[in-house]
Amino acid sequence: MNAISKFIKNLWKKFHLTQITILVVSVMILGGLGFIVFFMKSADVETLKKGLSQSTVLYDVNGNKASKLSANRSDSVPIERMPKHLQDAVVAIEDHRFYEHSGFDMKGMGRAFIKNTFSGDVVQGGSTITQQLTKNALLSPEQTYKRKVEELFLAIEIEKVYKKKEILEMYLNTIYFGSGAWGVQNASKKYFGKDVSELTLSQSAMLAGIIKAPSVLDPYKNLGKAMARRNVVLDQMVKYGYITSEEAESAKNKRVFLDDESSDPLKGKYPYYADAVINEAINRYGLTQNDLLTKGYEIYTAMDQGVQEGLERVYEKDWLFPNSVNGDPSQSAAILLNPKTGGVMAIVGKRGEHVFRGFNYATQMRTSPGSTLKPLAVYTPALEAGYEPTSMLKDEPMTFGDYEPANYGGTYHGEVSMNKALEKSLNIPAVWLLDEIGLSKGMDALERFGIPLEEKDKSLAIALGGMTKGVAPLHIAQAYTAFPNGGVRKEHFFIQKIIGPEGEIKPQWTPKETKVTTKEVADEVNAMLLNVVKKGSGKKAKIPGLELAGKTGSTQVPIEGIKGTKDQWFVGYTPDVVGTVWIGVEKVDEHHYLTKNSSDGAVPLFKEIMQEIRPDLDGTSFDVESIEEKKEPEKEKNWFEKAIDQWSELF
Repeated sequence: MNAISKFIKNLWKKFHLTQITILVVSVMILGGLGFIVFFMKSADVETLKKGLSQSTVLYDVNGNKASKLSANRSDSVPIERMPKHLQDAVVAIEDHRFYEHSGFDMKGMGRAFIKNTFSGDVVQGGSTITQQLTKNALLSPEQTYKRKVEELFLAIEIEKVYKKKEILEMYLNTIYFGSGAWGVQNASKKYFGKDVSELTLSQSAMLAGIIKAPSVLDPYKNLGKAMARRNVVLDQMVKYGYITSEEAESAKNKRVFLDDESSDPLKGKYPYYADAVINEAINRYGLTQNDLLTKGYEIYTAMDQGVQEGLERVYEKDWLFPNSVNGDPSQSAAILLNPKTGGVMAIVGKRGEHVFRGFNYATQMRTSPGSTLKPLAVYTPALEAGYEPTSMLKDEPMTFGDYEPANYGGTYHGEVSMNKALEKSLNIPAVWLLDEIGLSKGMDALERFGIPLEEKDKSLAIALGGMTKGVAPLHIAQAYTAFPNGGVRKEHFFIQKIIGPEGEIKPQWTPKETKVTTKEVADEVNAMLLNVVKKGSGKKAKIPGLELAGKTGSTQVPIEGIKGTKDQWFVGYTPDVVGTVWIGVEKVDEHHYLTKNSSDGAVPLFKEIMQEIRPDLDGTSFDVESIEEKKEPEKEKNWFEKAIDQWSELF
């Protein structure tokens, strides 16, 4: 009774309309259908097969092939090479009336409508194979009734142009089978190590079963579920007369031997960079994911393959990353930019298994950047206001209204130079100096550096990275491009240009550059940050013969009585590259936090990265003068010390 009541209620909501409303809705529907018919007619379905035969290729900064977003396109095979039992298995489980309908199945759509009405949402599609091909090739994958209508009309148009076997061929060459395998040929090699023409009935049924939920039914991840789904497919083949019960039982009893012989060296290569390219192509060029995966583009990027490979090698070394206090692995991300152009040279979005277009900590995370903000929010505007690297700053316990910062370790010097305060990453001098020059100057500088700010961020805590939402490693790396680039910040980009089937695609916006500060101020910051690596909090990143500047950052665990870090940061740079690394835990609690600070975690990690990618860098040096600190006058040596000096000179 409850189900019936819900069904009637949903129907009442959907169809309880006044006569005037019905008239208005009818006009809207007719207008919508007119638009869809126009869209259908304007869609070039006759070129569909040609477009599906191409790969979308990523090129690096030097114009060399680097990766493929849709490697399956180059592995398309004709329907004649696909075993009949493979074709039958797919039709039986995905669209058993495929050879009877004209692009859409009214019975299937009716079943889906009733089920969706009961649930109050779109939970079942009722799509035919032709409609699925339409969605994969011409439309985005959203589940709405409007999109279903578009699928329907385009499916009819496709059925007018292509024969059933051609439609099935295109479908099997474009559908996703999990584990990065697009298309049945790639799937055959990925799971069974053989050409599609060699697939057995059992193997064909398993591939057909995967289509419904590629991630869940991936045999490498869950062989039991994949085999159970295979058996469902075999039963459907019996039901619709494709095989006998005996053949089905024999196939069910076959043992499954997985063998990955997928051969395309570019398929799935540099997955985090490829994800970022897809996101930028969507947001900056107006393309869709399906465009990129099905229509064959040439995308020229800012990637340096040597740097990208070096970064990925480092992230394969688990021993470089600290564990949480309870022994769980920490999370981490890194990004490297070319400061001269803003081009992203390399990126790794997280540790662990890559998920296609999954969450990327390097670009999407928002968390406090700690002391990496000090040069941006405090020391740059202070130098602009007339302070010098040798200017003396207060370093003693003090409060600023309700705000009571403290130095890490509780050590104070009374007075310290700006250079030393930055070198040792002291907190009190930074907050005191920001208060002296005025908070507004610090906030203005952060805006120039491109740091995203909230209204609640306007407090002295910003000197130490205290933020409402925070930033991603990308924001910090992008901001720091101003220092090696003479005070000019370069906006980041992954894509240089995109060439489509009909020529170059124009972007909706282009990366900008911002004059953040003067070259003189940038050089003074460079000199101080070189000292951070030479003898300060970043000294564990020091590499003989390499001029490296940088800044550490750590955020404390926000739980009373627990001493540890939630986030560890290091941003380092040479004139050729600016990079940010972050290490942390996804959710901080009493059992999940890091016991050490960035000097012992993020800094050594960055050193390992620089050692890996150093052969791919130009090795340019900074042209800045070292900072001369005021020295205390030497005290007069006694006769014994003088005698020792004279004796030492003899040897």
